[in-house]
Amino acid sequence: MRIVKPDEIETLKRGVDGGTEEQRKVVQTIIEDVQNEKDEALLRYTRKLDGADLETLQVTQDEIDSALAEMEDEDLQILREAAANIRSFHEKQVRQSWFDTKPDGTMLGQKVTPLDAVGVYVPGGTAAYPSSVFMNLMPAVVAGVERIAMVTPPSEAGTVPAGVLAAAHIAGVREIYKVGGAQAIAGLAYGTESIAPVDKIVGPGNIFVALAKREVFGDVDIDMIAGPSEIVVLADESARANEVAADLLSQAEHDERSASVLVTTSAELAEKVANEVNAQLADLPRHAIARVSIENEGGIILCKNIQEALDTVNSLAPEHLEVMTKEPMSLLGSIKHAGAIFLGRYSSEPVGDYFAGPNHVLPTSGTARFSSPLNVDDFVKKSSVIYYSEQAYNRDADKIARFARLEGLEAHARAIESRKDRDES
Repeated sequence: MRIVKPDEIETLKRGVDGGTEEQRKVVQTIIEDVQNEKDEALLRYTRKLDGADLETLQVTQDEIDSALAEMEDEDLQILREAAANIRSFHEKQVRQSWFDTKPDGTMLGQKVTPLDAVGVYVPGGTAAYPSSVFMNLMPAVVAGVERIAMVTPPSEAGTVPAGVLAAAHIAGVREIYKVGGAQAIAGLAYGTESIAPVDKIVGPGNIFVALAKREVFGDVDIDMIAGPSEIVVLADESARANEVAADLLSQAEHDERSASVLVTTSAELAEKVANEVNAQLADLPRHAIARVSIENEGGIILCKNIQEALDTVNSLAPEHLEVMTKEPMSLLGSIKHAGAIFLGRYSSEPVGDYFAGPNHVLPTSGTARFSSPLNVDDFVKKSSVIYYSEQAYNRDADKIARFARLEGLEAHARAIESRKDRDES
C-alpha cells in the first residue's frame, strides 16, 4: 500500500461517479424502452443482459417456500436474529406526529405519513446480499410503508439466491421481481403490466443502476447515488496490524473500485499494515478484486499527531470509519463527517454490515459531509398543519398583509384583508 502525507490527501479522494456519456445514453434508451414497451422491454433486457429467459417477472410463493426449505436452520436463525437487531434499531428512529395548541385557539403541528409505495433494489452479480435486503426493507417496514416492491437480477437459470428470498420473507415482503439493472429502476419508476409504479426507489447497484436512479429522480424520489464502498481506519500505535489489514481488505474485496485507507500517527504501524495486507491478500478467495482495489484506491496516510489525523478523517468524510485507538470514545466528539463510526477493537466494520442493527446503506464518495445513513425518515413525509383561530387572525392580519406588500405580492395581502373586511361587515 502506498504511504502518503496529509497534504497528498487529494490523491485518495473520489467524487460521485457521473458515468460516461455513452453510459448515460444507454440508460436513457433503456428507460425509454421500458416506458414504451413495459414488460416486453423488461423481459428482453433480462435475456440480453442477465442471460435469463423468463416467462414472468414476479417471484412466486413456491419459489420463496423452496428457498426457505433450501436454507440450513442455523443460517435461517442467524438471519432472523440479524433482522430483529436491525428492526429494533430502526424502531427507535420512528417519529410521531405532533400538534401544539396556543391559548388563543391556534393549532400548529406536523403530520407524519408513511410513503404509499417504495421500490427496493437489491444487487446481484458476483455475490448474494441478504444483508442488503434487510437494510433497505426494514426501515421501510418499520416506517409503515403499505407497499414494498423488491427487484433483483436473476441468474442465467432465472433464479434468485435462496438467502435473498429468505431475507425478504423474514422482513415481511412478498412482492419480488426478477429484474435488475437500469430496466428495473425504470419499471419501478414508471410501471409496467406486472409492476405498479412506486413513489421512491432505494438500494445500491452498479453504475447503470446509479445513472438510472439519477434519470428518474423528480418523477420519483431516490435515496442517494451510491458509489463504490470505502473504509477509513483511524489507528494509533495500540492497534494490531493484522486486524487493521483484515478490516481494510474486508472492503477491498467488494469491488475493484472500493477504497481502503489507513490514517495513523504511527510509522511503525503503517509499515506493518502494508506488509500484512500483502500477506493476507495471498490466500483471499477474492484476491484478484481486492488486489486491484488496494493498489489503485487504497493508501496509508501518516500524520504527525492525532489532531492532524482527525482533520484528515473529516476531510475524507468516509462511508465507514473505524477508530482503533487507545481511547476511541474520547475522539467521538471530534469526528464530524462519517457515514458510520465503529469504535474500538471489537467493532469491526462487518459487525455493522450484518448484525448489530444500524443501517449499512451509507453515504459514499465524501457525501457524508451532508448525508446520513438510510433510516426510517427516508420512508415517511411530513406535512405542516396550520389552524389559525379568529383571535390570532385578527391580531396578525395587518402584519401579514404588510409583509406580503413588502414582497410586492398584492394578491397575498388582499387574501388576508378579504377575511378581515368580511368579518367586520
